[in-house]
Amino acid sequence: MQSEDMEIADMEAAAEEAELEAVLEDESVSETDQLKAEIEKLRREVSDAKDNYLRTAAEYDNFRKRSTKDRLAAIANTKSADAAEILSVTDNFSRALGAECSDANYKKGIEMIAKQFENVISNLGIKEIEAVGKPFDPKVHNAIGQREDENFPENTVCEVLQKGYCYEDKVIRPAMVVVANP
Repeated sequence: MQSEDMEIADMEAAAEEAELEAVLEDESVSETDQLKAEIEKLRREVSDAKDNYLRTAAEYDNFRKRSTKDRLAAIANTKSADAAEILSVTDNFSRALGAECSDANYKKGIEMIAKQFENVISNLGIKEIEAVGKPFDPKVHNAIGQREDENFPENTVCEVLQKGYCYEDKVIRPAMVVVANP
């Protein structure tokens, strides 16, 4: 599109230059008229150059903004993919914490590692999706069952089977939940 505009501008400039040369060759035209015609030609050239500069500057600004947006999206996608890998490890530590264990030191070690994974996830900007007591939202919750539970209103999450996580506005993994249905 811009190359077509440039070609049209070049053709117009060539026509104007030919017209100016014809005026300058005409001996009956006074020197003042010749200077006026040349000044007008120069004004048009300056105006065209200014317009071309403004278009180029606007295109560059759009390119810069688009590149920044693409780079940030790539970073977010990378973080999300990496976090999805880590989340399976945190799930296993949560299961280990829920298991019976007679060795207090072993249990304390598992708790410390689980807490460390939670801190890593938090430092990456990944947040747990709140679920229990919240209305069911198919965008962030994956309902795998319903339960009659009078402690919760209808279509409210009453149990989380697997935590869900999001990074900024993007859901990395929806929470697997049970929905109350009184």
